[in-house]
Amino acid sequence: MADKSGPATTGRAPEADRPADIRNVVLVGPSGAGKTTLMEALLHAAGATDRRGRVEDGTTVGDHDEAAVRQKRSVGLSTAPLSAGGLKITLVDTPGYADFLGELRAGLRAADAALFTLSALDGVDPRTRLLWEECAAAGMPRAVALTRVDHPRADVAATVEAFRSELGAGVTPAYLPVYTGEGDDRTLTGLVGLLSRRYFDYGPDAPRPGAVGGPIPGHVAERAEELRNGLIEEVIQESEDEVLMEAYMEGGELDPDRLVASLETAVARGGLHPVLPVSPVHGPGVAELLEELPKSTPSPVERPVPETEDPSGRPVEGLECDPGGPLLAQVLQTVSDPYVGHVSLVRVFSGTLRPDESVHVSGRSPEDRGRPDRDAEERVGALSVPMGRRLLPAGKAVAGDICAVAKLSAAETGDTLSGRDRPMTVRPWSFPEPLLPVALRAAAKSDEDRLAQAVAKLSAEDASLKVEVNAETRQMVLWCTGEAHLDVALDRLRSRYGVEVETGEVRIPLRETFTVPAQGLGRNVKQSGGHGEYGICRITVEPLPSGAGLEFVDKIVGGVVPRQFIPSVEKGVRAQMESGGRTGFPLVDLRVTLYDGKAHSVDSSDMAFQKAGRLALRDAAEHGDTAMLEPVDELSVLVDDAYVGAVMSDLAARRGRVVGTEPVEGGRTLVKAEVPELETVRYAVDLRSVAHGTGSFSRRYLRHEPLPANLARKFREEVAAEG
Repeated sequence: MADKSGPATTGRAPEADRPADIRNVVLVGPSGAGKTTLMEALLHAAGATDRRGRVEDGTTVGDHDEAAVRQKRSVGLSTAPLSAGGLKITLVDTPGYADFLGELRAGLRAADAALFTLSALDGVDPRTRLLWEECAAAGMPRAVALTRVDHPRADVAATVEAFRSELGAGVTPAYLPVYTGEGDDRTLTGLVGLLSRRYFDYGPDAPRPGAVGGPIPGHVAERAEELRNGLIEEVIQESEDEVLMEAYMEGGELDPDRLVASLETAVARGGLHPVLPVSPVHGPGVAELLEELPKSTPSPVERPVPETEDPSGRPVEGLECDPGGPLLAQVLQTVSDPYVGHVSLVRVFSGTLRPDESVHVSGRSPEDRGRPDRDAEERVGALSVPMGRRLLPAGKAVAGDICAVAKLSAAETGDTLSGRDRPMTVRPWSFPEPLLPVALRAAAKSDEDRLAQAVAKLSAEDASLKVEVNAETRQMVLWCTGEAHLDVALDRLRSRYGVEVETGEVRIPLRETFTVPAQGLGRNVKQSGGHGEYGICRITVEPLPSGAGLEFVDKIVGGVVPRQFIPSVEKGVRAQMESGGRTGFPLVDLRVTLYDGKAHSVDSSDMAFQKAGRLALRDAAEHGDTAMLEPVDELSVLVDDAYVGAVMSDLAARRGRVVGTEPVEGGRTLVKAEVPELETVRYAVDLRSVAHGTGSFSRRYLRHEPLPANLARKFREEVAAEG
């Protein structure tokens, strides 16, 4: 769903009344593989756009200029419907950047099959493996669109073999490209459909591009038959069609319809991934791919409904993709549109969604249940289907459909829409943890309130963003998944919400503690006529082990500090611990012993002794020996075996201590290390460089440890310079 350049216009999207007539296909692949170009080519081949990707009003489906690409990345998903083979096919384009893993997972939730787009000129890099594994983890059936096969240097056979080696034996050619010429004069002149044995002629003498009917060229006929037998054996093995197997073993003619049905079964089960060569720019393979999509991808009926719970948290059983069933839909993405308002991209899993009906909106997490703003009823606005930058009106959305819904003001990405009489919650896809923080502040003081509102809306739209206001450092911190994600968020703040922001380094909350026992005097005496203040206390301060907190000991003898004011001294000590010692960082892990003091019969009070307690601890900190403490996190880094050494060396350079490694299936290693948080602020970015995109990590706070003397001195100098 893309940002709109104006209000919705006339025209209607393709519609289907039966889920069996729907196909939802998500385009997945690394950036640069040609997903968007392929999407435009398929839409043109289906008659939905002209050759340049324009729809009726002149807007384009694909985005190619820099600003448009930035806009597309910011939105995340782009959808477009088309009609082919008597079916409604909705294409869902996803970002190929590693920072937008959340949008990819939303696209996988939207679809029932993935068209994995890879370039014939590129190998399987870490990004490709990551995307493939994401599809596998979601149980997503996959076909492979192999682009740039018309390039003179394209070696389709070697590329497919590399994919089989890296991604699995199920990656199998379904078409054989035919070339003439050699070297730079090598030209793609046709395609052989392996199952159908049809030849699609794209040569200069063809009556029209892709004409069918000519004989398979002799120089590829033997290879085509070899590949056909291999494909049929894969289909039989994965579909477990015994009738087809028996016919194949007897050498008889195979029923084409049964062969196609078994192909779809094999793909739907996730064991077969047919490879379809295509040149989106010049045309070969596009029409063939459009013909194959309905045959080799499952309908929503063949896919299970995601795990669903009732309001009490119990699983809901028996839900099916049935237009007559109870309403169940999920918000895949939310956008604040300047013309239409709040627009939600929704996938319907059960029932039928209609305009102007009331629905129940459930938050995506159990903590949301019962909150009025996250567990509410809303009226559905107009329904539409996004087509590039347009919204095509739709009368309804049946089970299996993807649509845009206007004016669901309370709905956020990942939320569930269900019937008012039967509230349910779909378990959301897992959102990547944002691990790159940046401090934000409004460029103008007048924008401070608007900034707070804008970042709240951003985090509602994008669950991969997290916003926190650190009361200790007084910073607003925006957590992102990477630099590209951050760039998009900042661009949206400026362009969509009109808020100019400045970014800065995130301040890490340090701590301070005593290293040796110290004494402190708190003297709060104000007697200048009238009711004054009088409170004097003497304390000793001793360090305690990490995590011990405050231990307050009362050793007053003889009532020198009246019993009712001893808790007041403790309150003052606790308040000063939060305010900090010499550096202004909070004091931690202390035993404070109150052993002496003085009181006045008239001027002593609770507040007087609170102030005295604060002064006593401050005095001890100023004259005693203290150390600064830094937070230490446990990092769990998952990385390809080839980069384990580089990752461990990098962690050591960050003052980290590797505490263990363990092998993980798939040629990976989990490295666990204890690393100061000061050294990991940009680790989300740096790890990609060190591990060439193969690494991921998680973190959890362990404890505070003494800061090295040179860094402590630097911080103290900075505090002194700030006054």
